[in-house]
Amino acid sequence: MSLAVSERAAISDELERSGPDRPTLCEGWTTRDLLAHLLVRERQPWAAPGILVPALAPVTERAMHGYADTPWQSMIDELRGGPPAWSPYRVGKVDEFANGAEFFVHHEDVRRGEPGWKPRDPDPERDAELWSLLARMGRVLFRRSPVGLVLRRPDGTQQVVRTGPGLVTVVGEPAELVLHAFGRRAAHVELEGAPVDVEAYRSADRGL
Repeated sequence: MSLAVSERAAISDELERSGPDRPTLCEGWTTRDLLAHLLVRERQPWAAPGILVPALAPVTERAMHGYADTPWQSMIDELRGGPPAWSPYRVGKVDEFANGAEFFVHHEDVRRGEPGWKPRDPDPERDAELWSLLARMGRVLFRRSPVGLVLRRPDGTQQVVRTGPGLVTVVGEPAELVLHAFGRRAAHVELEGAPVDVEAYRSADRGL
């Protein structure tokens, strides 16, 4: 089972438990807002570019607002059931590549939206996929780093993401490293390096 498939089921279960009004790590978004975002992304691709392009954000916001009166359980059922037949996300490889990180990160946005959260237990299959995801996307996610960057797991396994002046090593479990890479502050990682390099690294944005 791919990360996209398992995390689609997991975030659907989490949303059922949380209800529509819970805060998330996405600033200003409740769980309903986050779920509307996921549905627009898969089901209204003509409105989705505003997710990444600020000038088009009003189009995406209007599409998300269209779910304001949709019953909560109906929204969850739509997400759980997967994209419609005509959606590019229906293609297995597209779903695997595009939705693995999306669903994992947003699942944690829900889980960690309030105090008292704890990381999920390690899972070898999930962690292997997340580590591979960092290998594929790390250069993009950390492209703004002004210093060289290495990611290291607690077992010592590591990958070089960027070379350059100075060096910072980010240490954590793959799940925590992915969340850190996408700019989430609620992630358990440690930064190693000279103080001046760590400070320079902290000042840079991460994520898409």
